[in-house]
Amino acid sequence: MNVNKKICARCILPDTFPGIKFDDNGVCNNCLREEKAIKKAVAKKADYKKRLDELIQDQRDKAPVYDVIVAYSGGKDSSYTLKLLKERYDLRILAYTFDNHFTSPFAFENIKNVTNQLKVDHIQFRPPWETGKHLFSLTAKKDIFPKTTLLRASSICTTCIGMVKSIVLKTALEMNIPFVAFGWSPGQAPIQSAIMKTNPGLNRQTQAAYLKAFPDETKKVINNNLVPDSYYEIYKDKFPYNIHPLSFFDYNEEKIKDQLESIGWKIPSDTDTNSSNCLLNAYANHCHIVRNGFHPYVWEIANMVRQGIIDRDEGIKKIYTDQDKAMIKYVEEKLEL
Repeated sequence: MNVNKKICARCILPDTFPGIKFDDNGVCNNCLREEKAIKKAVAKKADYKKRLDELIQDQRDKAPVYDVIVAYSGGKDSSYTLKLLKERYDLRILAYTFDNHFTSPFAFENIKNVTNQLKVDHIQFRPPWETGKHLFSLTAKKDIFPKTTLLRASSICTTCIGMVKSIVLKTALEMNIPFVAFGWSPGQAPIQSAIMKTNPGLNRQTQAAYLKAFPDETKKVINNNLVPDSYYEIYKDKFPYNIHPLSFFDYNEEKIKDQLESIGWKIPSDTDTNSSNCLLNAYANHCHIVRNGFHPYVWEIANMVRQGIIDRDEGIKKIYTDQDKAMIKYVEEKLEL
């Protein structure tokens, strides 16, 4: 582990994080600013559970086949989200996996075990290797997204996440599925966005901004995987609710792992400290740290430390453990970089 920089005495943000300042006690301005918001979020968790309960009760069985489509990576958080939605609500679920050609073999085994155990339908989408190689080679070499985006994720991960969001939404629209669920951790997204009706106009703008970041030749490669412009008119009254329940349900990593073992999920032995499904992640972290001076997961993990979801020492371990050199080399060789 290599912590050779000043980090916040309360969370784990480093002095290299953009815009950070420390008070006389070594506490960062982000911690001080977030204090009231965290208290409000904790107080509202019960309200969000009730709201989701009521919303699901209202929408249940109205769709032709599925009540919810879950973006399912096979990782810990998306597996727990799948389990929660199945066991608490007994929804008709379609689990949807985006295979970026770097999905861990261990994750595929977990996907098979969990979906079988929960009796959940599952489909997998994988673009051609040349598409994946093109996208990840491009974002490995340079940051193409706005700096504000890069505060929370690497260019490589942002590329993947953008594809996942669009493909899952497109499928939900085509199949008339009223809910789209993600396994975002409580540190990734604020509780205020945990249950939201998808805004077609805003989604269109967001997707356009995502596409704009790429060179013209790349736009042609990925455009088929995004929501077509015509869908905003064809399905204008069918846009689903976007939910990420882990923001307001109890979240304890060790307890989650224990519960997942009962449905066949096992802790992977082939991924890094920040992912339980992706072999590309360590390399994405490495590229981001070299170019930007801070770990792309540090904002998420710092939020979880502030909320008391994980302790500070565990947060430091997740962020300041050196990236696995063998995993970095594996990706470089596969992408021919």
